[in-house]
Amino acid sequence: MSLSLKGQVAAITGAASGIGFACAKALLDAGAQVALVDRDATALAKACAELGENAFAVEVDLLSPESVATMLPTILERAGKLDIFHANAGAYIGGPVVEGNPDHWDRMLNLNVNASFRTVHAVLPYMTERKTGDIIMTSSIAGLVPVAWEPIYTASKFAVQAFVHTVRRQVAPAGIRVGAVCPGPVRTALISDWPQEKLDAALAAGDLMEPEEVADAVLFMLTRKRSVTIRDLVILPQRNDL
Repeated sequence: MSLSLKGQVAAITGAASGIGFACAKALLDAGAQVALVDRDATALAKACAELGENAFAVEVDLLSPESVATMLPTILERAGKLDIFHANAGAYIGGPVVEGNPDHWDRMLNLNVNASFRTVHAVLPYMTERKTGDIIMTSSIAGLVPVAWEPIYTASKFAVQAFVHTVRRQVAPAGIRVGAVCPGPVRTALISDWPQEKLDAALAAGDLMEPEEVADAVLFMLTRKRSVTIRDLVILPQRNDL
């Protein structure tokens, strides 16, 4: 049985592009009102213009605690409630540790781990008081299967998985569902440095997915009846050895 999202309010971080934008469009098409949370005001304005009147921008710098503190009040002022929160924003760094830059690691870890945890914490008291809500976190197949080429990124997503599994059990008695969508390689800004011919070849070969395919998985998670939680949903390209 699929539940309707009509009339629900969702917020998605990193929603101005990539997976976040695709998820916003999928939820809007399903009847929800969606807050697009991002730090890029220009990209937010463009995204909201494309998505229509039920999408609205919430400009937040996720690496600033003071800015994150404004997120929920802004959403409630605009939409009156919040039913779904998708902690999606993230960054990627791969490569050998011995050649890595710990300063770059710090920013990625702050975004993938600290900021995602902080944003979930920001909405949990509200959802707990209402005794209902959905929290989705964008994890990765790297959070379930260690990927040798990306040890720091893998570590960040293992942290996300641990957070999902433990917080889910803490807040389930309050009627809050917590789950992770765990995609393999997806065509997003994280691989924007790939040549177009490489992108096209990877998509044609089944080595890469489009963001819309991840959005379909998120929509599936959110539309299960309330007595069911999809804790981890893995979605991979057809040709993948993980």
